[in-house]
Amino acid sequence: MTIRGKAFIAGIYEHPTRHAPDKSIAQLHAEVAKGALEDAGLTKDDIDGYFCAGDAPGGGMAMVDYLGLKVRHLDTTDTGGSSYLILLAHAAEAIAAGRCSVALITLAGKPRTGALPPRPVGAEGDFELAYGATTHNVYAMCAARHMHDYGTTSEQLAWIKVAASHHAQYNEHAMLRDVVTVEDVLNSPLIADPLHRLDCCVVTDGGGALIVTSEAIARSLKRPLVRLIGAGEAVKGPRGGQKLDLTYSAGVWSAPPAFEMAGITPKDIKYASIYDSFTITVLMQLEDLGFCKKGEGGKFVADGNLISGVGKLPFNTDGGGLCSNHPVNRGGMTKILEAVRQLRGEAHPKVQVPNCDLAIAHGTGGMLGIRHAASTCILERV
Repeated sequence: MTIRGKAFIAGIYEHPTRHAPDKSIAQLHAEVAKGALEDAGLTKDDIDGYFCAGDAPGGGMAMVDYLGLKVRHLDTTDTGGSSYLILLAHAAEAIAAGRCSVALITLAGKPRTGALPPRPVGAEGDFELAYGATTHNVYAMCAARHMHDYGTTSEQLAWIKVAASHHAQYNEHAMLRDVVTVEDVLNSPLIADPLHRLDCCVVTDGGGALIVTSEAIARSLKRPLVRLIGAGEAVKGPRGGQKLDLTYSAGVWSAPPAFEMAGITPKDIKYASIYDSFTITVLMQLEDLGFCKKGEGGKFVADGNLISGVGKLPFNTDGGGLCSNHPVNRGGMTKILEAVRQLRGEAHPKVQVPNCDLAIAHGTGGMLGIRHAASTCILERV
């Protein structure tokens, strides 16, 4: 069974808040669900499938009850920031199998208001925790290794932040709207060598939601038609230290099946939503997805090549996690939302990609330098 073209994204919503001390996490989930339903022209009584990840308070059963849903399919797959891309593919599988016809996917949280719960410790904890690994220094190791092996420079990484800032200036909800230069990035405080503060994503409250439907329902609604035509997922880890290469991500495995299912190549993509927890995350994934050869990411991102209207591959035209929004420290949802806006022609006119009919949304969850999951989704305007 293929899921190519079996599921359509009928409704989207991104919460406008970046700081929500007056709201509960469950309330944020409800508000983004309401927004996505209104965008699709549906009601909560139409939902028969619910999909969520580890940010949902109390888990899937609790959220189904809180939202007042009556569902016949529930999926709570959690792979960190890539969860919502994987859940989009899982929703397509469920729709293709007839297990549901209107799926709701939600994300919400409040890391800016307060600290996140402690990260669950797996079997590897005893071997790693003693070394004090944090998100920053683990990604910095990836950047340092990439620089060592391929000659990548801090200036090249800075161009990724510059591109994101050029886009964020047009997003009224973006947390950081000031356009920055390469020099601004390099002169910002060093957080974990070689990453500077402006190489890091923002920390925000908020969330987002998707409504995914069958083709028949999508065509009955008065919304632009955007469908999923390719998807892939993969997991990468150090295998107990037996094999560790910091210069590539699980995207090298999730991308090929997605492109094969879609029947296209990276050259066909008009717009790219790329997970941007750090600038090095973007650079590595662009290589892994096939937009350039391994080791050539630095040259690919330099000189504005990711800026809409300027470069060859417009990316993260909402400002992305580097400038706009990274709710719950999980950026996968917002990657889908902006890809859909581009395909609908609803991005800001200053960053809208002309004749945008094919887009890729790709995310990672976990930490690149240790273990993580990757998911690649290819979307098409019908």
